[in-house]
Amino acid sequence: MASVKISIIGAGSAIFSVRLTSDICKTKGLLGSVVTLMDVDKSRLDAAYALASQYAKDMKSDIQFKKTTNLEEAISGADFVINTALVGGHDFLEKMRKIGEKHGYYRGIDTQEFNMVSDYYTMTNWNQLSFFLKIAKMMENLSPNAWLLQAANPVFEGTTLISRTSKIKMVGFCHGHYAVNDMIDALGLEKEKVDWQVAGFNHAIWLTRFLYNGKDAYPILDEWIKKHSDGTTPKTPFNDQLSPAAIDTYNFYGRMPIGDTVRNSSWKYHYDLETKKRWYGEPWGGADSEIGWKWYENRLAEITTLTSKASELLRKNEDVKLSEALSANFSIIPADFAKEIKDFYDPSTLSGEQHIPFIDAIVNDHTGRFVVNILNNGVIAGIPDNVAVEIPAIVDKSGIHPEKVEPTLPERIVKWYLNPRMIRMEWALEAFEEKNPDLIVEMLLRDRRTSSYEQAKAVVDEIFKENS
Repeated sequence: MASVKISIIGAGSAIFSVRLTSDICKTKGLLGSVVTLMDVDKSRLDAAYALASQYAKDMKSDIQFKKTTNLEEAISGADFVINTALVGGHDFLEKMRKIGEKHGYYRGIDTQEFNMVSDYYTMTNWNQLSFFLKIAKMMENLSPNAWLLQAANPVFEGTTLISRTSKIKMVGFCHGHYAVNDMIDALGLEKEKVDWQVAGFNHAIWLTRFLYNGKDAYPILDEWIKKHSDGTTPKTPFNDQLSPAAIDTYNFYGRMPIGDTVRNSSWKYHYDLETKKRWYGEPWGGADSEIGWKWYENRLAEITTLTSKASELLRKNEDVKLSEALSANFSIIPADFAKEIKDFYDPSTLSGEQHIPFIDAIVNDHTGRFVVNILNNGVIAGIPDNVAVEIPAIVDKSGIHPEKVEPTLPERIVKWYLNPRMIRMEWALEAFEEKNPDLIVEMLLRDRRTSSYEQAKAVVDEIFKENS
């Protein structure tokens, strides 16, 4: 058991903070640790702090929570910094998207082929990338031996950028690989008998190894597809792992796309709302349509309202437990999150987020297998060493030990998917580092939605006028 200082940047994010709080309090090897919650939104920060503190009290967990709106204070002396912050929040993203749509760019200019996820801004939110570098620079000066756990999007661009420009220890995390479990469940397989491996970039990972009882399980998937050629009916906009889009992508590339990779597909599936519905299912057309993303925003608003009401109740009555404060408002939030909250009090159940188990592995040598974002350094053939890849790795006290990608990614995936996605990443980072909007115009001239140079120039001028 070892006590460490963990700082969570952007802690006002309700869902994520509650999950990390739960994991920290249940991890015996981290008892005695101090967790600093940092956010610029004081009201959300206060709510997160109230919930975290009460949860630790309810669980009789020896974890001390602090709060601050000062980034320097949060980073100073930290052992681990978890960055979840989205500069400008979703309001900024929607503002940029509306400008793009005004100029004829459906779903905004940051929506690009192989990068369709609606909060994965790589072209217009330079403030986000600047914030990533600000954190890294502060860590170099105030906590040079600390680990940065990068959770905020864009993880691909962010992990690559920071790793190229800073000497700090860092790793990027995403939970999209858990969609493998959705496929395993749909196929009726026993999880403990499945051996799987994914590889690629963040939001661009592929099921390289898929074994069941030691034998190739892709034929099982093929049989399922024969019987369910239309895929599954989505329960939510994010329920797309066996959608027609996923199946069609698999047929072309020869390996199954996993998690957000299904969303990050070609224009074939994203021309307009009707196209999205055909490939991702009724009624939403996937998470990244105008109505699918609205569903997500409404859900976030409901959960934020819940945490706000619960924290207010806790502040007024010290005798109320967190479970009571939350359950009093269950009627106003989605059923799946209500169930997740009820599971928080099971000491043997973690949230599924990788951040706290990673810290436990590093600090206490509790070896574990993680899916991480780190510089390639020869792991995936055909990808430069200084580009961040998302791969499984064993983590222990001595650090991160990448698995060998076996079998290797098919040449078609590398040439037709990963290389084009990587080029867009390089273009976006070059434009950001040079602070050169003209390079964004050049990117848009290669966009199928652009009909003239004047259109591309006008949208970029307006966007960066708003950003200045």
